[in-house]
Amino acid sequence: MGYAGKKDELKEKDPLYALRHSAAHITAQAIRRLYPQVRLGIGPPIEDGFYYDIDLDQKLTDEDLPSIEKEIKKIVKENHKFEQSFMPKAEAREFFEKRGEQFKLEIIDGIEDDEVSIFTDGDFVDLCEGPHVESTRKAPAIKLLSVAGAYWRGDEKNAQLQRIYGTAFPSKQELHDHLHRLEEAKRRDHRKIGKELGLFSFEDVAGPGVVFFHPKGAFIRSLIEDDIKRRHLENGYQFVQTPHLFKTDLWEMSGHLEHYKENMFLFEDDDQAYGLKPMNCPGHILIYKSRLRSYRELPMRLFELGTVYRNEKSGVLHGLLRVRGFTQDDGHLFLREDQLVEEVGKAVDFAFDILKVYGFSDFEIELSTRPDDSIGSDEIWEKAESSLRQALEDRNLNFQIHEGDGAFYGPKIDLKIRDAIGRSWQCGTIQCDFALPERFDLKYQGEDGNLHRPIMVHRALLGSVERFFGVLLEHYAGALPVWLAPVQTVVIPIGDKAMDYAQEVTEQLNQQGVRVELDVRSDRMQAKIRDAQLQKVPYMIIVGEKEAEAKTVSVRHRRDGDLGSIALTEFVTKVAQENTDRVLDLQQ
Repeated sequence: MGYAGKKDELKEKDPLYALRHSAAHITAQAIRRLYPQVRLGIGPPIEDGFYYDIDLDQKLTDEDLPSIEKEIKKIVKENHKFEQSFMPKAEAREFFEKRGEQFKLEIIDGIEDDEVSIFTDGDFVDLCEGPHVESTRKAPAIKLLSVAGAYWRGDEKNAQLQRIYGTAFPSKQELHDHLHRLEEAKRRDHRKIGKELGLFSFEDVAGPGVVFFHPKGAFIRSLIEDDIKRRHLENGYQFVQTPHLFKTDLWEMSGHLEHYKENMFLFEDDDQAYGLKPMNCPGHILIYKSRLRSYRELPMRLFELGTVYRNEKSGVLHGLLRVRGFTQDDGHLFLREDQLVEEVGKAVDFAFDILKVYGFSDFEIELSTRPDDSIGSDEIWEKAESSLRQALEDRNLNFQIHEGDGAFYGPKIDLKIRDAIGRSWQCGTIQCDFALPERFDLKYQGEDGNLHRPIMVHRALLGSVERFFGVLLEHYAGALPVWLAPVQTVVIPIGDKAMDYAQEVTEQLNQQGVRVELDVRSDRMQAKIRDAQLQKVPYMIIVGEKEAEAKTVSVRHRRDGDLGSIALTEFVTKVAQENTDRVLDLQQ
């Protein structure tokens, strides 16, 4: 249904757009046959599928989808042609009013043209711009996935409808492969893994979108943050720390109050307005501005693991991937103009180096240009965009241009990674900014003794620590590499007679820096092994009287199974080497 709103970018870049648009129509057609009293909303294609919103007195569940799919197959087999026609607005309004289609009437009223586009296939007529495939038979592989609630046009003030999600592919084999990927994604869902492994939780009493990291989760997070800090020091960054809230005067100076207010948490105290910081950049700017800088101090690279707060709508919150309070690995570079291309290039290289350590090697790069809602002159935007482009071209990197998707203060480079099952995730971003240094009147004293304006680069290489944590869990299906595992090995004694040796082994491993737990429960050995594997522990050490006498350990790997009996010192060396080498383990 093509009258859903602003220009649909998916229509331009998705080769399956017409197919999935047609699948949405066929789905609505099947629902109308089964439930003649239904009132139809919209049914656009989306990434990897489509949906159709309906208003129906009967509440549908996932158990109702097979009967709708059965009707879909009939419609596909009937091979109705998709035929477009045009109707004057008044006539179209009368047509849909007779059918009780109140949502179609609202859409018609919002169309500026004198005529509206109608598509017909068999007994089904819908208000639509297209495009569609030639006939219903050209959509042979349609699968309905779920039923959810949705507000009409995404506005919680409007009526709540039922949304039928589905997907479609040119062949049944492609559909089968996609459904397999969906099942794999479900198995890897970080929310499920986080709960099973006791890593983090969300507590209703604390409010939506705020994360509680439990001991193991907090430990993993600290490993990531410590690694990131070390790498930034090695790359010439200086650590800073800034407050969590500022007076709104500062947000007005930065432009956030004008351009980002709806995403901010604002409050008043003693007649003074404050805002929790949605970004760290103004704080870093004030540190730079605390005294006059010399050209010899540039580039000045500031870094903060800075926690920010954004008032995301509750409907878009999603585990660790979309939260209201999160920590960015946030850096800001203050540069001379002649340093810009080089420093942007170094930031790109730095991002690649970090992401590869965590097991990501397949990247997508996007260069986003000036949006309609922006600050700064045409001249500085042109300089900024050309500099980012040159940094990428100097490295022979392939990238896509995304017109109008830049930040309000400058163009940006976005780095996306592909995970173990081929999904794309937004991580790093590098943003060039000529505007904020001007708004804050930033200066440095040049070699000529005169004052000059620095250029500012915003960059976050992981993006959000919380989001990156979630992506990591899904990438590895919870089985994190040894160096990131909160518990690297579990010692499992066989019987009470082996307990003393098991405690000795545990103490030696602990002294050598191996993260170890001793399982002293009275359960059977196989049950303990199963539990350790469910907890994704990389290694299990089984010790009995035989191992105690020989001073060895029997080692079992979570994926490879029994590794045999080896000397304890040899095992410690193995784990230590995996820690040092950051060995990856993607076969999960």
